[in-house]
Amino acid sequence: LDKSMSTIEQELVSPPLAAPARRSAMSPISALLRLFSSVRLGVAMLCMLGLACFLGMIIMQQNVDGFENYFAALTPAQRLVYSSLGLFNIYHAWYFNLLLGVLSLNIVLASIDRFPKTWRFISRPPVAVPLRWLDRSKYAARIELPAPVETATEKLRTLLKRHGWTAVKTASKDGRVFLFAERGRWNRLGAYPVHVALLTIFLGGFLTSELGTTGNLPLAPGETSDLIRENVVDLNRVSEVTKKLPFKVTFTDIEQKLIRKEGSLGAGNTIDWITRFTISDDNGSHDAMVQMNRPYDYRGYRFFQASYVPTGRARNITLSLQPAGGGSPENLTIERDGTKTLADGTRIRFAEFRGSFRMGPEDPNEDTSDYPNPAAVLQVTPAGGMMQTAYAFGPQMANIPIAGKPIAGYLYQLVDFEKVSDRHILSVQRDPGSNVVYIGFSLLFLTLVAVFFFSHQRVWVVLENTENGGTSSTVGGDTNRSENAFVERLEKFKMALAAEGTVTEVK
Repeated sequence: LDKSMSTIEQELVSPPLAAPARRSAMSPISALLRLFSSVRLGVAMLCMLGLACFLGMIIMQQNVDGFENYFAALTPAQRLVYSSLGLFNIYHAWYFNLLLGVLSLNIVLASIDRFPKTWRFISRPPVAVPLRWLDRSKYAARIELPAPVETATEKLRTLLKRHGWTAVKTASKDGRVFLFAERGRWNRLGAYPVHVALLTIFLGGFLTSELGTTGNLPLAPGETSDLIRENVVDLNRVSEVTKKLPFKVTFTDIEQKLIRKEGSLGAGNTIDWITRFTISDDNGSHDAMVQMNRPYDYRGYRFFQASYVPTGRARNITLSLQPAGGGSPENLTIERDGTKTLADGTRIRFAEFRGSFRMGPEDPNEDTSDYPNPAAVLQVTPAGGMMQTAYAFGPQMANIPIAGKPIAGYLYQLVDFEKVSDRHILSVQRDPGSNVVYIGFSLLFLTLVAVFFFSHQRVWVVLENTENGGTSSTVGGDTNRSENAFVERLEKFKMALAAEGTVTEVK
């Protein structure tokens, strides 16, 4: 609609007030409320909040796996500036919560400030509009009807309802009859459910920020812990803090599904990481399993597969046992930390596996995920004898002296093994606001669909008597969105009305 149309409509919607002779000075409280309810402030807060989220994406956060390496690669100046500004933990920074708080207050105050005007707009629509305004509207048409005004009025009420416009209202003024009908007026209130949805999302984020818990849980099979670890940046250094869980976690098994069996444990050769564990608390023991895209929830805590330690181990090994005195070899498969007993009573325990074997202690920081020199360390106890240490090597080391030395009457060779890392690292999160956020986003989706896929359509028809005893009708209307659908409906209505009379003017 053009400017004159909007101006006249505003005058019709809002009752005229006597203009004060002199504008009184605004009180500080009123000025502050006007500031916090302004659209400009809301847009500014949204932009600043978006900038903070963007910084949180490009700067690795301290609770993300691999943060230590990222932090070490930064210059001392970057570490100092980022740490001082709280950029390593920006979603928990005081200014991030302040931005959320100010934006939430702005949404609440703006809704309160604008709701009365919106409610007046939909509860007291203008029925008796100026004929000049309607005649100049974009979709106006003038149709002559042979019936008198009284008869035409009833026909038009029925026709309007038949084409989907309900709540037809009638008014008389200056010898004219005005008919007003609308549909979808609730669409004008669509902004307020959107505001409620945004506030719900903000509330869930705040609950998670203030009451949530995040940390990493690195364990190897057989290990138990009730502590999770989280990185904390203090200016130019990274320290680790521990948080206690209300239950104990015991890893029972870890597994890694590889694309190529002969390949490494790297992520590029991995289909899935699987961690099996038990949770023990006052309610008993509970079996659980976590996969790469399958977290596990317990008592408000969520377990994710986060990472692994790149130290080559074996989930199980297959040995070939050759009797030292001659005879047929025997194949034997033993699980990690498992024990098998031979027919002669000899017990063989799978004690240790190294992806890169060398005599002496293992370097805990060495990456052996490529398995350059795999070997299994065995504890062999013959029937009635003392435990001895044996080594089982693959074909590439089968000829070294230690591999040819019989232990408890057998020679041991590593035939096959299932690759797995030393330990998996689970990310443990307690997110008390997650359900609130899910509700907020669901409400936001539904309200946005309702707001943008439906519209508020309004139609006016002005009737007046003609000299020949008939009726002159002027039709017009407007819509706040979905203009094509409105035009199609209005044209069908005009055609149905034209069938009752004669079209004299169409725009």
